[in-house]
Amino acid sequence: MKNKKSWFGLIILSGLAFSAEVCPAAPQAKAYQVTGPVVEVTDTSITVKKGEENWQIARDAGTKISGDLKVGAKVTVQYRMVATDVEVKADKAGKPAATEPAKPKKDGQK
Repeated sequence: MKNKKSWFGLIILSGLAFSAEVCPAAPQAKAYQVTGPVVEVTDTSITVKKGEENWQIARDAGTKISGDLKVGAKVTVQYRMVATDVEVKADKAGKPAATEPAKPKKDGQK
């Protein structure tokens, strides 16, 4: 009976090791940050002024906030860009798909 338990344990451990190798962790999107005064705060976004531009960044219940988030407060927001929807357009009939963007021509070249 002891021998069956050992084999069962070995099978379980082998399965765990195999699944760890086959299913690596999903890659994380590159992290970015923006720093500046808060222009607007809503339940779903934070708007930060960077230079002359306003940067609106979405937020949700999982967004961690340290301190008193309010208009006028100087903040540094860490964020990631993640695709939410991708639509691939069909090639036009008879036109080959472009493989590289056209290179700019130097002065005097045709």
